[in-house]
Amino acid sequence: MKTVCGIDLGTQSCKVILYDFENKTVVARSQAPIQMTARNDGSREQETDWYEKALQSCFADINADLRSTIMAIGVSGQQHGFVPLDEQGRALYSVKLWCDTATAAECEELTKAAGGEAALLEETGLLMLPGYTAPKILWLKKHKPELFARLRHVLLPHDYINFLLTGEYVAEYGDASGTALFDIRKRRWSKKICDLIDPNLIHYLPRLIESNQSAGLVSKKAAAEFGIPEGALVSSGGGDNMMGAIGTGTVQDGFLTMSLGTSGTLYGYSDTPVVDPQGNLAAFCSSTGGWLPLLCTMNCTVATEEFRKLFGMDVRSFDSAAASAPIGADGIVILPFFNGERTPNLPNGRASVNGITAANFSRENIARAALESAIFGMRIGLESFKALNFKAQEIRLIGGGAKSPLWRTMVANIMNLPVRLPAGEEAAAMGAAIQALWCLETAAGLSSTIKELCDVHVQLEGGQVITPDPMSVSIYDQAYQTYGTYLGALSPLYR
Repeated sequence: MKTVCGIDLGTQSCKVILYDFENKTVVARSQAPIQMTARNDGSREQETDWYEKALQSCFADINADLRSTIMAIGVSGQQHGFVPLDEQGRALYSVKLWCDTATAAECEELTKAAGGEAALLEETGLLMLPGYTAPKILWLKKHKPELFARLRHVLLPHDYINFLLTGEYVAEYGDASGTALFDIRKRRWSKKICDLIDPNLIHYLPRLIESNQSAGLVSKKAAAEFGIPEGALVSSGGGDNMMGAIGTGTVQDGFLTMSLGTSGTLYGYSDTPVVDPQGNLAAFCSSTGGWLPLLCTMNCTVATEEFRKLFGMDVRSFDSAAASAPIGADGIVILPFFNGERTPNLPNGRASVNGITAANFSRENIARAALESAIFGMRIGLESFKALNFKAQEIRLIGGGAKSPLWRTMVANIMNLPVRLPAGEEAAAMGAAIQALWCLETAAGLSSTIKELCDVHVQLEGGQVITPDPMSVSIYDQAYQTYGTYLGALSPLYR
């Protein structure tokens, strides 16, 4: 047997799959939880030690004979996290995550120094938002100057796993484009933006490689630590959304992938750069040689989990209650900004329940409004895709929320697009495994394209397809307008 390994370092867990690419079968799966430290100032942090221990646990749960079949490894990682390392590759501070909103002041400072939002879009294609990496680096310089003085390497979470495996400091264009330090049009680090933080920063950023290039080989040290073959090829890897795009076959124009997880994302492939003048869509590169315009919200499953815990309900009973309420929740609208929000850009946003009357105040309506709010936030991105003339044919739905039949139907009707659930699970890990296979074949001198590999290895047949219901679409259009009214009225409170 020959396998490729896909690693997905998420916000809440690390997952590993082994994929027998000759027989098109996942032969092993494992998962380990990862904790997160949250503080009232908006900080959301993790430790590099937690990543290493989670990866050790995942590999330990897989049979040693199966591990010995690994020929190549691909790594997917949560985007934007700032991993600060010293000269020897040791972590200087905690990893500030994508959902960390403690850097709002640094965003304002960098935006002003760059010459405003229009200047940022011209230079990098991105606005300076708290989720991105750049303001986190400035935060470390301002708040921990003694640690910043020892900074020598800046990595993202997936880059850090590559470093653990190979000892190499490298990055690829997709994940790098989410740092706000990267010129997405010219595919290079932006010295102009780096210099706004520190003139030495450009020298601390990793070497950039193409998506089908190898980050290195599994080192003797990593082989001993994780029980995997020394010398196995490690692909460039990428951000979780970039790998999710591969794992769902979103590597050509016309398809959108939506992920319903802690965060909510909506993204589509493009052969050319896509810069949204409104800033709703991030102008990322893909991890396949193209671009991946993307919407990200910070509160997707967050709202449903918070209300579910408040009501003391399990997932099934919460969904059942929501299903018994009418579309639009009898006028109740939730703005689910428990962690602030990235789109719209409200890092100081707060969650709220609106439109309550004595007649509509029920668990059922609140449960439904919580579910609807996540998809209304995603529709903001769909409207931006339409404005930029992106012709979407269908949505490929992944993430934990995709397991909810009610949520699947909401997506189809709120977005007015067919929704397809891929037959396989763990799209990001699978995407990482397919990219590893692409890199392996490239290293062997083969000319396989990523589209050809996705056509063979992404399992779409057998997955469920949900089509929009015209009457429900019409009612949801009205409910979305009501959501927009509350959003417009309350947003000034948080700016």
